[in-house]
Amino acid sequence: MKKKHYSFKNALKLSCAVAMLFSTNQTVLANNLLNIKHNSNHFVLKQNITGIVTDEKKEPLVGVSISIKGTQIGTTTDGLGKFKIDVSSENAILVFSSVGYNSKEIRVGTKVEWEVILVEDVSSLEEVVVTGVFDKRTRMESSVAISTLNTKLIQMQAPLSAADLLKNISGVYVNSSTGEIRNTITSRGVSTGGNDGANGYYYVSMQEDGLPVTNATYGNFGPDYFLRPDITLGKLEAVKGGTASILGNNAPGGIFNYVSKVGGIEFTAEARTKFGLEGNGKNPYYRFDANFGGPISKDGSLVYNIGGFWRQNDGARYAGYAMNEGGQIKGNIVKYLKNGSLKIYTKYFNDKNSFFEYLPTVGFTNPELAPGVTQSSTVMIPPVTAEYSINDTGVKQKFDSRDKIHSKEISIGLNFDHNFGEGWVLDNKFRYSDKSTYWNITSVPYPAQLTNVVWYAMNNLAGRLGTYTFKDLSTNQDLLKVIQGVNIVNGAPAGIKFTTSGGSLPGADISSNSLLYNPLIVFDNKVKESIEQLTLTKKLKNMSLTGGLYYAYSDIHRTNPGGIGAMFNQLSFPRPQPTAITYTDNSGKVYQVTNPDGVTGGMGKSAATSIFEITQNQTALFFGHNWEVTPKINFDWGIRYEAIRVKGTNQVANQFTSTDGGSDKNPLTLYDNTYGRIVKTYSYNKLVETFSLSGGINYKFSDQVAIYGRFSQGSKAPDLGLYLNTNTAADETFINPIAQKIQQIEAGVKVKKSNYNLFITPFYSLLSNVPQQVQGQETADITSLYIAPTLYNKYETLGVEFEGTYNFTSKFSVRGVATFQKSTALDFSTWNLGANGRADDKILTYSGNETDNNARVMLR
Repeated sequence: MKKKHYSFKNALKLSCAVAMLFSTNQTVLANNLLNIKHNSNHFVLKQNITGIVTDEKKEPLVGVSISIKGTQIGTTTDGLGKFKIDVSSENAILVFSSVGYNSKEIRVGTKVEWEVILVEDVSSLEEVVVTGVFDKRTRMESSVAISTLNTKLIQMQAPLSAADLLKNISGVYVNSSTGEIRNTITSRGVSTGGNDGANGYYYVSMQEDGLPVTNATYGNFGPDYFLRPDITLGKLEAVKGGTASILGNNAPGGIFNYVSKVGGIEFTAEARTKFGLEGNGKNPYYRFDANFGGPISKDGSLVYNIGGFWRQNDGARYAGYAMNEGGQIKGNIVKYLKNGSLKIYTKYFNDKNSFFEYLPTVGFTNPELAPGVTQSSTVMIPPVTAEYSINDTGVKQKFDSRDKIHSKEISIGLNFDHNFGEGWVLDNKFRYSDKSTYWNITSVPYPAQLTNVVWYAMNNLAGRLGTYTFKDLSTNQDLLKVIQGVNIVNGAPAGIKFTTSGGSLPGADISSNSLLYNPLIVFDNKVKESIEQLTLTKKLKNMSLTGGLYYAYSDIHRTNPGGIGAMFNQLSFPRPQPTAITYTDNSGKVYQVTNPDGVTGGMGKSAATSIFEITQNQTALFFGHNWEVTPKINFDWGIRYEAIRVKGTNQVANQFTSTDGGSDKNPLTLYDNTYGRIVKTYSYNKLVETFSLSGGINYKFSDQVAIYGRFSQGSKAPDLGLYLNTNTAADETFINPIAQKIQQIEAGVKVKKSNYNLFITPFYSLLSNVPQQVQGQETADITSLYIAPTLYNKYETLGVEFEGTYNFTSKFSVRGVATFQKSTALDFSTWNLGANGRADDKILTYSGNETDNNARVMLR
């Protein structure tokens, strides 16, 4: 009877279910009754729940964990962010969780298709990172100091440049005082100081979407010429030291990866505009950013994103033309595959930038701005053009100060990742780019006194006796006359003397009888690059193995015209004014020292132009092992072998005096009466090989507290500047590229609570094998050159970093970063060569001095 009772009961349930099935409409049928399962006790109605999980930007989220609350049943989203799971009750609760996002719970009810949006957890140490780690990990699990800025944090900034954003990263010193380009970055004190143009990014890798912005770095050419943060920037990931030695391209100091936005499953658009006044409140600033994206296919598996910016600003110090103008357009298309994704992207960049030159000051121990000079004053030259030809080839080029430093880039790239199953994951990144920068700028302007023979010597006028007349070019008003004559002492000639008459020049309080010397500087850089990085990862139960290949080929063509000319401007402020200069000899013949634009050159002048042709092949093999020893202990280590071969020729040109009146055949126009010619070609073919290693261990006391420690030894091969400076036979003979060594030790404490998180990282870095080379002469003969024995110096930095966020409420939080460090030249020696010959050469030691470009305290 008992068995019959249960059979009747089961049959009744089945009958009721069937009745419900046929009495409801087809929609309820499809949404509520998908499967009926019978067992000896009861029947269970199974609902098949499907859906997609995205972030707030409607971008699909891959690998999201979905579980039925209170059970062991679960699944994950696929490569399209889609999921499918069976539930047995309308009261079932699905839990959606993914590292870096706030978890979400939903009650199933009668709905069978869901679109779930997860909100990013902006203040958590659980954010997933891909830069500087062997596989995707959270910051809480990583044994490396990683900092991230997501979209919301980036939007709260007003960065002056791409490097300026890095001021939000602990341990990183950024000097962006020059403007949008030519910044200086120092990570944890790993720097030898020096100027911005040569060493600004010497030890770090600036990346865009996982690949270096450029692999060719040297003085006056670097990554920030082509990298701008705009509304298309989705995320910034920063790794300081540590695994940068293994996963960075010749960049042991750090990796800074600027990750672009991609489209989502719904169309979205955003725009931002900015208008303001700079300097003295009269110089306008205009900027417009726009970004939009969305699906191309109906299922959202094919999406696009496109955006960029345009801006123009006169600058805080107005020279008579915009300091920055131009912008970029970036776009990408992503195809989400079942087990991976394919992204194709492109960028067109066209920007013109100048940089702030130094203002004149008075007082050495307590410098102050010179009389009449304010912070909105400038020493940049006024609008001017100067045409010249390259050596004696007749090929014309043009200097135009309004073009400033004109940088262009066209690039196309492809990122592909695929999960083959059984733990095998492939990731491939490739980019080809065509870059150029053309300089139209001046450098190191300084007052040149007209009553000193130096001014006449630099213009090939020393000893040319007569009267020199200086006029305001715009008004044709006479400013000053200077007579170069013979100094007679006791009736005999005793050198040259200078006599002034007819008024005075502006700026007498700064330097009497002086004009501002502004040499016209041109660098024409053209670089074509191909960069490829392939990584293959095998994931096992509690570990992963990663192997990779990095290859980059750079083809560099550079011309450097010398002797184009200079402008000698009046020391008038807020900006200098051009000066016209003529020379009248003692016979009354008048010579034009400057051309009609006030330049001691141009107008078709043949300029001595050195030509550089260089190729750089960089190949690296790297391997990483990540091992989850226990649920609390994670250990990883990695190695990297890198080979960099540089091959090239430097064609060096010299300037000669013309005997036929120059390009216009008029001997009275002195500004074009010289010509340039290639006089010598130097060649080199050098290979530098390096080996780096890094290892770290992370221990989680709990989900809220973890510590880690890491040791790294990296290498830094010389940049291309070493080869570009080969311009003598001695340079060619003694060129010896040697890799520097960087040892780094760091430890970290990570705390993650409900309303705050804190990251504390003490660190130590030792930069060694830094060469100091000095060139001397055996005799007065300039060809008797020699290189003194190389000295190798060391620099050390000891410091501690702090990074944290405190959430007062769900709507109000404070984020702060701080760094305290001391950087010292542990061993620093250089040569004092004295007179010609090696006999009196001696070594001077400056060990113990503090290094430059390393701030002691940084707070933000």
